[in-house]
Amino acid sequence: MKQIYLSILSAIMLACSINLHAQDIMLHDIKAKKQKVSIGIKGGFNSAMMFTDKLSYGEQEITDIQNNYKVGYIATVFTRINLKKQHFIQPEISYAISQGSISMSNLRENATILEDNALIKTKMSSLEIPVLYGYKFIDSYPYGMSFFLGPKIAWTIKKQSSSEYSGFYQKNITENIRPLNYSAVLGIGVNISNIFFDFRYEIGCNNITQSVSYDKELTAEPYNEKELTLKRRKNILSFSVGAIF
Repeated sequence: MKQIYLSILSAIMLACSINLHAQDIMLHDIKAKKQKVSIGIKGGFNSAMMFTDKLSYGEQEITDIQNNYKVGYIATVFTRINLKKQHFIQPEISYAISQGSISMSNLRENATILEDNALIKTKMSSLEIPVLYGYKFIDSYPYGMSFFLGPKIAWTIKKQSSSEYSGFYQKNITENIRPLNYSAVLGIGVNISNIFFDFRYEIGCNNITQSVSYDKELTAEPYNEKELTLKRRKNILSFSVGAIF
């Protein structure tokens, strides 16, 4: 009889425990639904792809251009404004360091333009403000998954940004990067409780190079007679981890 009582008591305690756990989940769901504004932080890595539309000396275009990817870093704070149902708006502010390079072989087609195999290495630091619209197509505590997209504006920090040119006939080449650049962002976010993982791709919408100049007095003739032109866009693939409160 004692064993029967203990079995019944154990069953009651287990049922109570399951009920309390279910109530806890419901409370979390209710709290999440009532919370209109959330604040979050995140940090991660990025890979910048410098897609070159045009690189030329005068009318002569350089061919066989290859993109080389390097790892950069990003830190972000953001606010999520929950709208009706599973929609949200998420403005962000980020500090980002992106790095990349483009290389060119000194082939027969490029021999009259390039002195050697050429390389342009670029490092850009920027303050970035994306404004994203998102939709949570999985929203069942503690799990969630959302899709988001939106525009981004980036202000280049000039003192922390630079480009290094090598392999060209032109000497002391200087590139001026545009102070403001624009891109379109799309990605997916996955969260477990208040921890989330963010995967996104950014498509550059403008030429990041404002102008290219070089020292014509130090450059031997006839390589000091025409202008260097560079048109390229910066696309970025990034991954970050963060928390939302």
